[in-house]
Order: sequence, then structure tokens, then C-alpha cells
Amino acid sequence: MIKKVGMTVRYSIFGYLIGEGFRNVFKNKKSTIASLIIMCATMFVFGIFFVVEENVNHLTETIEQQQGMSVFIYDTATDTQKTELENTIRKMEYVNTVNYKTKEEGLEEMKKLFKGKETLLSTYEGEHNPFKACFVVTLTDLEKLGEVQTQIEGSSDIISSVEVRSDTAEALLKIAGGIKIISIVILVILIFISVFIITNTIKLTVHARRKEISIMKYVGATNGFIRWPFMVEGMIIGLISVLISLAILCPAYSGIATKIEESLIAGRINMPLLTLQEIFLPLLIVYLVLGIGIGAIGSAISMRKYLKV
Repeated sequence: MIKKVGMTVRYSIFGYLIGEGFRNVFKNKKSTIASLIIMCATMFVFGIFFVVEENVNHLTETIEQQQGMSVFIYDTATDTQKTELENTIRKMEYVNTVNYKTKEEGLEEMKKLFKGKETLLSTYEGEHNPFKACFVVTLTDLEKLGEVQTQIEGSSDIISSVEVRSDTAEALLKIAGGIKIISIVILVILIFISVFIITNTIKLTVHARRKEISIMKYVGATNGFIRWPFMVEGMIIGLISVLISLAILCPAYSGIATKIEESLIAGRINMPLLTLQEIFLPLLIVYLVLGIGIGAIGSAISMRKYLKV
């Protein structure tokens, strides 16, 4: 019986704290609306940087699987030597794929670049083909291009040369790194702005109820009991901001991503962006952590002055 009463009391206290938090939100409509507008704008801007960063990382990973090096071999190399070299390269760390490309395939690729003027390469057919057979090697990490290149160059005598498109790889890594840094800086700035807004908004509510808080302290209410309704208020504002931001950002991202992909395909560039389904879960998690976390932190900060003993 005592245990049941204790559970009822705890439930009643919990219900009171949550209920007070909701009442505070609707009681201070003007300040709540102001906080929601600022929070939504903050979350939306961060969301833009987040989806851009995620897509850059995705594109970098995609290109890492395609970008690599061409290991050209001498025409005099035997099939056995080619097989041995292929197996050696496959065993190397950071190597993703190894594909053999014949001289004829090299010529065909060049013809595609000369689309409409293929006849210019007609004299290079058959035994006059100047291209060399090669292994096209892709890596799991573009930053290891130089290291893998050095290993391959010293692995066999049948290697004529190793061609690496390092400029493209370095440019991609710099772009991805730059966007990550910018995103982190923007995130920190937006968090400070949001905490400041939430703090000052809830301070208005706390100031209006300062006498009530003083009375509660005099009758023995703990700081936690007084603080929780205001923290719930901040978390509710953050949660509503998350839902509104998602409702705006998701359709906008889906439409813009589709148009970008269509333009890339029209330009014969196959660079698929992340779909809304792929990006929604990480975006939701980040939004919830930020929205609810900022609301709770802002509320806790705003209460410090009134909870001092």
C-alpha cells in the first residue's frame, strides 16, 4: 500500500512539472512565438549547412570509389605477370578495386572524348594502337594515394608508369574539409544565438513569477522542482521548432536535389545526391539533440539568478 502511494505521488509530481511546462508555453504567447521564429530560422540555416556537408561527404566517398590511378604495363608483359601484379595490388592496404583495361578499351574511351570526330583516331587501329594496357585501381581513402602509388611502383618490373589524378583528389578533400570547418563554425554561432534567445525569453516568464518562486523556496521546494517546468517549456519550444524546420526543409531539399541531379545528368555527370530518405534520420537526430538540448540549457541558465540561496 505504501509503495502504491509513493508511485502515485511521484506520478503526480511528474505530471505537475510537465503540465506547468506546457502551461508556460501557452501562457506567454508573444515570447513563445518570438522564440519559435528565432529558433526555426536558426535550425533551418543549420539544416542547410548540414545537408550540404552530408552531400559533400557522400560525393567524396563516391568519387573515392571511382577516383584512383592507372597502372600502365609494358606490351611485353605475359598473362602470368599480369595476374601476379593484379593479385599483389589487390592485397595492398587501402585498395578498393582493381580492373584490367586493354589497349583496345583505352582507344575506345578516347574515341568517346572525340565524339563526332572519331575518324581522327582511325589511323590508330590495330597494331598502330599507341595506348598501353593498364590496371585501373581505386582506393578506400583518397588521402592514401601517394602511399599506395609508391608501393605499386616498386611492386613489379612490368609497370611502365603510374598515372595519378592527384589534383582532383586534393581539390575534393580540400572542399570537403572546408565545408566541415564552415559547418562547425556556423553550428557554434547558431547554438550561442539560440541559447541567448531562449534564455532571455524564459527570463521574462521567470521574472513575472519571481514572487511565486520565492514563496516556493520558503516552503521548502527544491531547486529541481522549481526549475523543471521552465526546462520543459524550453524543450517544448525546441521540439516545436524542430517539427516546423523539418516541415520546411524536407520538401525544399527534395525538390532542389531533384533539380540538381537532373542538371548534372543533362551535363553527363553522374553524381547522385543523398535522397531525402537517406538524410532524414541523421537530420532528425541532430535536430532533436540541438532543439531540445538548446531549450533545456537556455532554461537552466535563465533560472540561475532566481535559484541562488
